[in-house]
Amino acid sequence: MPEAEAVRGAQHGDAIAFKQLYQLHSRRIYILFLRMVANPTEAEDLTQEAFLRVFRKISTFRGESAFSTWLHRVALNVALMHLRRKSLVETSLDEMTAPDADRGEPGKEVGGPDLSLTWLVDRVNLERAVAQLPPTCRMVFVLHDIQGFKHREIAGMMGWSVGTSKVQLHRAHRRLRDLLRETLTSGSVISKATGQNNQCAPLY
Repeated sequence: MPEAEAVRGAQHGDAIAFKQLYQLHSRRIYILFLRMVANPTEAEDLTQEAFLRVFRKISTFRGESAFSTWLHRVALNVALMHLRRKSLVETSLDEMTAPDADRGEPGKEVGGPDLSLTWLVDRVNLERAVAQLPPTCRMVFVLHDIQGFKHREIAGMMGWSVGTSKVQLHRAHRRLRDLLRETLTSGSVISKATGQNNQCAPLY
């Protein structure tokens, strides 16, 4: 069944047609999420959530863009909301484990670095640097530099101009360079606190 026919069938409630769309696109959406969150379980959950949303919203697809572009837009919205929720949780955890200045007590260390794994530090720092990018910058970096989308395609997914996509990627590259330079200078692993300088535009 051609994709366009499968889309029309899914819009009319054809479960087999929707299953075909899922089989065509789920792997790439899963990989996108995996690059965003670096956790296979989270990526699988987000993939299921994205396709559930597609199932509910597919009747609103009007064919003004390619179905894959519309699908990625839905998926990116799911990713953005997840990253924002996760950022709030991590901020709360940071506050909970911060030193208690009033009582003169040190903060509790959660998931401290394992010095026996120093041979992994370059890879760890790169992954952590990407994870510290603000959500929108991270999305553009993953879409362009890792998944190979062109700026024109990213602009279509995000509802931006091509110029905006290029600016966001430039900011992502600059922030990554700063994070990795700080790591080389200090000789330490990147911490959550280094990701607070957010110059990336919001998705909306």
